[in-house]
Amino acid sequence: MRMIALAQAWQDTEGQAVFLCADITPALESRINEEGIILKEINGKPGGLDDLERTCAVIREYSFGDAILALDGYQFNGDFQLGIKKAGIRLLAVDDYGHANYYHADWVLNQNISAQEDLYLNRSSRSEILLGTKFALLRREFLKYSGTFRKIPKIASKVLVTLGGADPGNVTAEVIKALGGLPLRLKVIVGGSNPNLSDLKYAVEIATCQAASIDLIVNPKEMPELMKWADLAVSAGGSTAWELAFMGVPGLYLILATNQHAVAMDLDKKKLGICLPGFAKDLDFSYLTQGVINLSTDFKRRKEISVNCRNSVDGQGSRRVVEILRKKA
Repeated sequence: MRMIALAQAWQDTEGQAVFLCADITPALESRINEEGIILKEINGKPGGLDDLERTCAVIREYSFGDAILALDGYQFNGDFQLGIKKAGIRLLAVDDYGHANYYHADWVLNQNISAQEDLYLNRSSRSEILLGTKFALLRREFLKYSGTFRKIPKIASKVLVTLGGADPGNVTAEVIKALGGLPLRLKVIVGGSNPNLSDLKYAVEIATCQAASIDLIVNPKEMPELMKWADLAVSAGGSTAWELAFMGVPGLYLILATNQHAVAMDLDKKKLGICLPGFAKDLDFSYLTQGVINLSTDFKRRKEISVNCRNSVDGQGSRRVVEILRKKA
């Protein structure tokens, strides 16, 4: 979704956005089409030689002579970046934790609060690094909520659960079980690529019989509205954290992948959220149950987190990145 945010900002400056994808879900394909973005599928292993050759060929085929290629994925190592640069293409590498052995890109973007220059010491002398939440890539639909007032209730009862589009470990089901016995209203977001929908429906049925009121929502179109509704959130420590921060939603963060570890830890350290201990696959979910109970009754802490979040993300990150790219366009 952060690439859609970047594409929207590029289109707002009368640019043409094109998505090159190896694998894509029907829901994401539909969203890309709705945005008026050209979609081209790339055959071959992502980050491999075939991918490199096909990517360069598509750019030449459509006469994108002044194109800027934005890479977002951990498959795109230094060799892939070098191949793009040798083809004469300007390059933006979007990263989360310094995964590549070397950065040949013209720009390296890490939008996370954990971003540090030390992650990118192995980079070209011409590479410009864009670090921190001032560059957080938020989609256009969030911007209408800029500066809106958020009421912090004395007791939080409305909880948004959002753990990403795929959630292959089915952590969402464990969250539903952990919160099912609490007197809460839950809205659980499920991506179209989630393979566990039937299991989640069953988990909702069981939890609803206990105490919670739960809505299972697949591929919602209005995420800002759902975040506005929520008193607090249970989320993965990925890009959604910056959407929640912009909306001022206090969150408890689960670590689902290595690239989320530093983000979730720094959210906690800087009082922008609460990080649950260890990776979700090894988590005792009683920690989540107690964490939600504690945060839902702690008005002062929720208010502090909400204010800190809104001060950290102003929603202008996509525009700032495009302005920088345009300077060399």
